[in-house]
Amino acid sequence: MPTDSINPDDDQRLSGLQLSLLTLGLLTTAVGQSFIFAILPPLGREVDLSVMQINTIIASSALVFSAASPVWGRMSDRIGRKPVIVIGLTGYAVGNFIFALIFDSAMRGWVSGSLLFALILMGRCSQAVVMSATNPGAAAYAADFSARIHRTRALARLGTASSLGMIIGPIVAGALAGFGLLFPLYTASFLAAAAALLMAFKLPAGKPRDLKARATKRLRFADPRLRLYLLCSFGGFTGFAGLQQTLGFRLQDMLSLTGTETAQYTGFALMVAALFSFSMQLLVAARFQGRPITLIRSGVALLLLGALVIAIPGSFPMVLVGMAALGAGLGLAVPAIAASASLAVSLEEQGAAAGLVTACPAAGFVTGPLICGFLYQQDPTLSALGAAAILFFVVIAAARMRGNA
Repeated sequence: MPTDSINPDDDQRLSGLQLSLLTLGLLTTAVGQSFIFAILPPLGREVDLSVMQINTIIASSALVFSAASPVWGRMSDRIGRKPVIVIGLTGYAVGNFIFALIFDSAMRGWVSGSLLFALILMGRCSQAVVMSATNPGAAAYAADFSARIHRTRALARLGTASSLGMIIGPIVAGALAGFGLLFPLYTASFLAAAAALLMAFKLPAGKPRDLKARATKRLRFADPRLRLYLLCSFGGFTGFAGLQQTLGFRLQDMLSLTGTETAQYTGFALMVAALFSFSMQLLVAARFQGRPITLIRSGVALLLLGALVIAIPGSFPMVLVGMAALGAGLGLAVPAIAASASLAVSLEEQGAAAGLVTACPAAGFVTGPLICGFLYQQDPTLSALGAAAILFFVVIAAARMRGNA
């Protein structure tokens, strides 16, 4: 029997302890992921991996993450949110450590070529299977302990953890890269392990649920209650991921940077995006009292604007302007999509819905890097234009949304 409680009280909300611990758990994962985004392009080139190989690693692990997230979401409906969250953080810590060891072996000349690529791919995908538990577990936990009127605010505040991690992460990654490109990865493993222990011992589990009925119908992506929300999330992250995963290559080629300089410039650009995302989540989404659909439409419009700005051949400041718009768009749209999906389903379906919502960004990181990585090899500008075309259709989908959610 699950161990988390659902209280129908109309004014129920997360306690300060619950919110702080959930935020900390998501923050450590976000910091670690930002390390990967900033370090992987120059690190991959250090061990002679091609652009497509690096993007294939990202896309394949994201595919696994996307497939596993709904499973963990349904699992949290059965065994409880807290165990699933702890499993996800532990899996991230162990998997990231192994991922770093593989690169360490390659840099020492112990492994190379196709074997190296296979080991990195297998290690990253194995990590993705387990670490995909954290986000749906945390989102469902927040939904369980938040009344409908507080749902958007609660999920927006949790969303600030990811944005804050993307702000802190690149700064720390750039600093730690001075000790070697692998040092940030080992640091991320330590942080995730510490967070897992803290969650295991300090996060309140709540009381057993008192639900007379359980959901018997398995939620699917095509569920009419959710499909437009999920489509916007998938398309939005496809465009964003494509831009993000080619950003390091574009900056390195455009500015003739070294590996360490590329990590630092890329990290700064990602930090700008995260800063604007954090600001929108904290100052707008977390205080918004209207319909979440309004935030979704505004968010995807900003995503399209950011892609168009980045598509303009120009300088590093222009890239930063585009990244700011992308970050602001995500800050508005992501928590609103999560809240809308949560409000659209029953109490018994919260974990399953959270799993589907969590799967969409990961699925976007499958298609985005592959599409934009291919386009980048044809022409650097084409990758941004391709992302803009995808986001244009997302804007159309958001305009078709109806309802009071």
